[in-house]
Amino acid sequence: MKVAVMGYGTVGSGVVEVLEKHAPSIPKKIAGETLEVKRILDLRDFPGDPHQELFTKDFNDILNDDEIRIVAETMGGVNPAFDFTAKLLKAGKSVVSSNKELVAQKGLELLNLAKENGVNYLFEASVGGGIPIIRPLNQCLAANNIEGLAGILNGTTNFILTMMIEKGMPFDEALRLAQDKGYAEKDPTADIEGHDACRKVCILASLAFGKHVYPSQVDTQGISNITLEDVSYVASADGVIKLLGQIKHISDDRIAAFVSPAVVYHGSQLASVNDVFNAILVRGDAVGDVCFYGPGAGKMPTASAVVADVIDCAKHIKRRKYFGWGAGDEDYVVDYKANIKMPFYVRAKASETEAKAKFTTVKFLSRKGQPSDEIAFITDAMTENELTEKLEGMDVINIIKVTDY
Repeated sequence: MKVAVMGYGTVGSGVVEVLEKHAPSIPKKIAGETLEVKRILDLRDFPGDPHQELFTKDFNDILNDDEIRIVAETMGGVNPAFDFTAKLLKAGKSVVSSNKELVAQKGLELLNLAKENGVNYLFEASVGGGIPIIRPLNQCLAANNIEGLAGILNGTTNFILTMMIEKGMPFDEALRLAQDKGYAEKDPTADIEGHDACRKVCILASLAFGKHVYPSQVDTQGISNITLEDVSYVASADGVIKLLGQIKHISDDRIAAFVSPAVVYHGSQLASVNDVFNAILVRGDAVGDVCFYGPGAGKMPTASAVVADVIDCAKHIKRRKYFGWGAGDEDYVVDYKANIKMPFYVRAKASETEAKAKFTTVKFLSRKGQPSDEIAFITDAMTENELTEKLEGMDVINIIKVTDY
């Protein structure tokens, strides 16, 4: 069976490598069928590459080739990836993708096109890199009503926070180190401001609860306002700070979804996830808490997930998998600030007396070198709107959610 790859960057080149390396064993998994890369689409030149004869700069070479039955889209971005993918699905070719931005924005349309044309659109690699989560949510946990999910979904921010926690490294210095190691882009905005994690939350929420969630519906905060002082205060409460994507079931037609820094107490499976690793905790009504952990990015882990989808498409080449979700609406994702109660970490220029006057119950924290006019504390559970009202008039430095995962 002939396969094409669109995008020969880090992931795309890894897909070709995995398909070639595992060529002897793949037929055992798909009833003797072989998988052969026939075309690689990329606008760049790769002089000296061993696959030189496979390259094309013309998308139509893939679209119009009837031998090509499955296409791996590893281009990134919405355009032209959406246009190409839509045309391939209409032409009766199955497509697999690692493109989280495309799936988050256009997943519903592409899934519908796949259904209309009797082919498959799969995207295991779009969330968690090499961590299997899409397929387990769709199949292994199908007997559960999902109560919520929480995930460390971005390796760059997790590495930065790990350096701050374990090495006492300031945010800016930890970011530079992440860039030096190739974990962060020259423009790290998508990572440190939470946009990357937001897209993955959209995909997980759509699959777990059955209606499409768009990035514009997910309140998103990054980690650029986290300081070593916050890290130190939270450590005194036996916790760490992680950037979490969180999704909570409200009712049959309402969920809450948000991305933000969060205090995670030691004892949680998420607290010990360090460096560039990711983890996704799923809470089901029957199974309880299940945690999926592993490398959330990288050439070979992500390529592994893409090729797994290629093999799955090859197994289902003459039939569709029941996979996807329905349309959402504007009111589907509720304002978590008014609907979700949780404790909060607060740091402020104030006295303990002021905090006690505003809150029934607070747990005060401490750190080395704590100024006499600065306090940090953890509140009892309340909505963020209620917290805002209580903090009126207080000189607040930072607020961080406290998770119950």
